Amino acid sequence: RRRLSLLAVEPLLFLATLSMALQGPLATQYLWDRLGAEHGYSDRNSTDSAGCGEGNATADPLRQEVEALVSHWNLYINLGGFFVCLFSVTLLGAWSDSVGRRPALILPAAGMALQAAIYLLVMYLELHVAFLLLGRILSGLTGDYNLILASCFSYVADTSERRARTFRVAILEACLGTAGMVASIGGGQWRKAQGYIHPFWLAFAASLAATLYAAFFLRESVKQKKAAKLFTLSHYKAVYRLYTAPEHLSSRWKLALYSLAFFLIVTVHFGAKDIYVLYELGFPLCWASDLIGYGSAASYLAYLSSLAGLRLLQLCLEDTWVAEIGLISNIAGLVVMSLATTTPLMFTGYGILFLSMAPTPVLRSKLSKLVTETEHGALFASLACVQGLCSLVATGVFNSLYPATLHFMRGFPFLFGAIILLIPAAILGWIQIWDSKHDYSDFQDASLSPTKD
Repeated sequence: RRRLSLLAVEPLLFLATLSMALQGPLATQYLWDRLGAEHGYSDRNSTDSAGCGEGNATADPLRQEVEALVSHWNLYINLGGFFVCLFSVTLLGAWSDSVGRRPALILPAAGMALQAAIYLLVMYLELHVAFLLLGRILSGLTGDYNLILASCFSYVADTSERRARTFRVAILEACLGTAGMVASIGGGQWRKAQGYIHPFWLAFAASLAATLYAAFFLRESVKQKKAAKLFTLSHYKAVYRLYTAPEHLSSRWKLALYSLAFFLIVTVHFGAKDIYVLYELGFPLCWASDLIGYGSAASYLAYLSSLAGLRLLQLCLEDTWVAEIGLISNIAGLVVMSLATTTPLMFTGYGILFLSMAPTPVLRSKLSKLVTETEHGALFASLACVQGLCSLVATGVFNSLYPATLHFMRGFPFLFGAIILLIPAAILGWIQIWDSKHDYSDFQDASLSPTKD
């Protein structure tokens, strides 16, 4: 019997994103409760009496100690995963250009399932929290979520026509938003009702389902597979050659500039997202958990509204100008949020961000068109590493900037992010104008050249 094979990689990305989005917040909350219990701290009494106001600045020293411990363990876990992924993603991503995308999807999905299984063992057996770091490192060795991202975008680049690629990439990014919305709303409510273990079982099941989908249902997208060694420096050289090889002299600077624009946009996105909850909890907004949940859902809705907006704007505009409109949406939304002192104004900021996710699929699509089909894996592996670096930089910069600027403007980090986004807007506009002039001069040269009778 012939095996059913599909060319849709979107279900796999949805499942993997659901697993990742469930594990992150739940693991942080588990660390808080576990380390708090070990140090004799419970925030039950403090939350009953704590108010929300400018004068409520004093904190329980024991609470500060628990916060520091949780922050440190989160840092260890994130850094451990990032540095291991930095080497495994570039290795496995470039390797997939030869052996196919399916192995580069099966391995990280199985690694994420292994991580969820280790987290479950820690919770059931009350093992030391250092085992959470072990699970993260083991998942990182198989490429982790970053390799799934890289392989899924490579898969779409392999199987889509150049004209339709931007929209296909946007569909993938909409999967990220939909899965994130389901995880943020459902995971939080489920954890409140039944604790950590049941939601983590869903994270494990989602990763396992993604593994089985890649292994038994997904059709290979690489047309001409060939055997290739895994542990060789040639895969790292393939990533390096993208930006330095002589055969890419015409597109090398575009790769560098588009990558810089991608880095700045994603860093601002991650940085703003890191401080949304802190900003909403504090004075004068003082949001409760229900409003925070609605705010989180509104931020994820931007993925879906950007997909619809991108499709409509593509009917009358070049992709670059669609990205520019998306950046204007992002900048305007962040400026409104930086000035938000009431709940309606904060939600107005969320509403203005409705096209904020349009620039990233445009950039991914443009980057994929600058390389050959045999380099998609190396390209998106490098972008996955850039995205991991964005997360680290955003956490360091925005989480440091927020407390440092509270005394003169609570929303200053949002304003700072809006100013930074002017740089990628200038980069995209300049490249588009340069390309237009270059194409026009080529057309003039062709029209003035003598023709044979």
